[in-house]
Amino acid sequence: MPKFVILITTPHNYMTAFVFPGQGAQFSGMGKDLYDSHAEARTIMQRANDILGFSLTDVMFYGEDDDLRQTCVTQPAIFLHSIVSCQLSTVLRPSMVAGHSLGEFSALVKAGVIAWEDGLRLVSERALAMQEACEMQSGTMAAVLGMEDDKVAAICQSLLSTTDNQAPMTDCVVAANFNCPGQVVISGSIMGVELACKALKEAGAKRALRLPVGGAFHSPLMLPAAERLEKAILATTFHTPVCPIYQNVSARAEVDKDVIRKQLLEQLTSPVRWTQSVQQMIVDGATAFYEFGPGDVLKGLIRKIAADVQVG
Repeated sequence: MPKFVILITTPHNYMTAFVFPGQGAQFSGMGKDLYDSHAEARTIMQRANDILGFSLTDVMFYGEDDDLRQTCVTQPAIFLHSIVSCQLSTVLRPSMVAGHSLGEFSALVKAGVIAWEDGLRLVSERALAMQEACEMQSGTMAAVLGMEDDKVAAICQSLLSTTDNQAPMTDCVVAANFNCPGQVVISGSIMGVELACKALKEAGAKRALRLPVGGAFHSPLMLPAAERLEKAILATTFHTPVCPIYQNVSARAEVDKDVIRKQLLEQLTSPVRWTQSVQQMIVDGATAFYEFGPGDVLKGLIRKIAADVQVG
């Protein structure tokens, strides 16, 4: 559901951060309320259908959960919902933006770096490239709970083995998502993730459990996807942002469009530093966070990262 918040006053030290969710936030029926209630939403969604060449909204509104879990549908659906709900919001414009994995594309649109139509095309290409990479080499992910970030990363690194920098072996595993303190997602080959889960539990993790995903996202196994996505990114016009974007790769404020472009590509094979991004946004002055898109996963993570900030 969209988050509509009206801010009556804006103190000089009040800084808003807009954040956008990634894959996993989807649900059947997402966006139908916006479509039914707002002419602007209908215009944007119908344009999205035209760009993609199929009725994404039919899958969003009426599709089964299995339909929405297809990467080629999930990613553009979440992106579209995020763009529409943000466009309809009455919250004042952000002082800074960030997105979790896929959500970084929505953040780039809000920051004025890319047009939403170009963002949709890039997201669609990203989804197809990632699906191809998954088919080339099977992989999976697992959630690790109750262990420090550095310790999870170190254990994965100790298990990581590659024949060279370009050819991950069957025991590849890396720390992929730093979501909040005590919650890290690891990613890699099925064998690598299974070995890591065993080692992490033996080292004291409260839980280490496989996630129902079809690929090793944010790991070296996504290198083939990066090669395909690079062409699309290089062919897209990027503008200087109107506000800083905190990218997953660096977890710091970025305003150089060339750096943003480079890190958007690197994101596919690099960890999502969400905990660090939120912490840095707070250091840089963020006092309120607003999530735009289906669900409210990021709100929950932000509350665990910093309990004293406003979340809406």
